[in-house]
Amino acid sequence: MIEFTRRADGIPRRLGILPGTFNPPTLAHLALAHAATAQVDEVLFVLPRLFPHKLYEGATFAERMEMLTAAADDSRFSVGSSDGGLFIEIARECLEAYGEVELSFLCGRDAAERIVNWDYGDPAAFARMLDEFDLRVASRGGAYEPPEHLAPRIHALDMESGYDELSATEVRERIARGEPWQHLVPAVIVPMVQRIYGRT
Repeated sequence: MIEFTRRADGIPRRLGILPGTFNPPTLAHLALAHAATAQVDEVLFVLPRLFPHKLYEGATFAERMEMLTAAADDSRFSVGSSDGGLFIEIARECLEAYGEVELSFLCGRDAAERIVNWDYGDPAAFARMLDEFDLRVASRGGAYEPPEHLAPRIHALDMESGYDELSATEVRERIARGEPWQHLVPAVIVPMVQRIYGRT
């Protein structure tokens, strides 16, 4: 089930779901969420307790949740954790938590390509998932062109430019190299990022 550390007021008609590893949260994550508020009533940042394709390395679950809760400081944003790591698992946990709500997953082009082309063990599996939610995809190194049969459930999300190369990996690598990184994360979490990642 979804466990909230912050929950926005009200009941959304359309919920934008932004899952991620948030290792650490970056300004690109926030830019994507802010862009989505033009299309959804609330954005829920979701940190899975287990990832389907990677392990927790570097920051712990608790540390990532601490950073994410501090960074996502907007009345339209909620923050929670999920037992599931796959979109369909998160979607069903959101329906249990919110009741009747339209679900939209938010991501960049690079993530959309991974999600759509992931091996779910059944070539039609992702198309069936799109019966339960849609995707809102921001341009990131180019616009996403969905497969024709999925296009009705995958929509473009207009986002400010300048975030194409910004990633949590870049932040961690800059810290490791001793290069400036503070401008890539929300100012409120700079001390946390320094404490968590500067120890290695």
